[in-house]
Amino acid sequence: MAGCLEIENLYFKYHDGTLALKGVSLSIEKGEKVAILGPNGAGKSTLLLHLNGIHLPQQGVVRVNGVEINSSNEHQVRSKVGLVFQDPDDQVFAPTVWDDVAFGPLNMGLQRQEVEKRVADALQAVGMWEYRHRAPHHLSYGQKKRVAIAGVLAMDPQIIVLDEPSAFLDPVGQSNLVGILDDLNKEGKTILIATHDVDMAAEWATSIIVIKDGRVLAQGGTELLVQQDLVEAAGLRFPLVSQVFRETAVKYDLPLPCTVEEGKKILLKLTRH
Repeated sequence: MAGCLEIENLYFKYHDGTLALKGVSLSIEKGEKVAILGPNGAGKSTLLLHLNGIHLPQQGVVRVNGVEINSSNEHQVRSKVGLVFQDPDDQVFAPTVWDDVAFGPLNMGLQRQEVEKRVADALQAVGMWEYRHRAPHHLSYGQKKRVAIAGVLAMDPQIIVLDEPSAFLDPVGQSNLVGILDDLNKEGKTILIATHDVDMAAEWATSIIVIKDGRVLAQGGTELLVQQDLVEAAGLRFPLVSQVFRETAVKYDLPLPCTVEEGKKILLKLTRH
């Protein structure tokens, strides 16, 4: 079955000669929650910029719902794939929160009534409706991130891509963000995040993609996060839960847990003996 997002043999070189992507191939199914992990310089952000046509392939193919992205359709693709940048200050720029979220729908040529509905729905989805008249520069970093997400939601994309969404957020902000992403996924959105946060990836994602030096090292389930050779090769670490239970799992010949819930099940199993 073809994925809603397909990449074949994608290469990309920057003007300074840096080869950021070296033959990336992957496929993502509709409704997945995907975490893309890898060290700094792995090519994560460059890859994301190809998913909605900000970068066009220099070699290789990127398809959204079976349609190849090219210079003639890159603008239409952005209504299907929404990208949230790592730094919300790169994305949130209008005089008020309402104006910022309305920017995309207005540029789509929608009727005013539809724009107002989309803005209201998007701001309520991220818990920022009461801030709609506030100037973005008066918001906290986490609030700006929510506004950036709302601006993408107002475009009603099928796929939402976020670059390091939990970076610089406090624990409450991270928890709120995960809740927002889960709610969007339940509504049928396919969600991709590029992240260094192994623990978030283990708890949240249904699919893991590991990249390094512009190449895909592996794609699969969260069990990839406890494959020692892969983790070491990618410059990652085991999830904290996995580290805590590592010796216990070996001693009792149990699968190594990736999530808190899996760790709880091991504790219950051991206390019953």
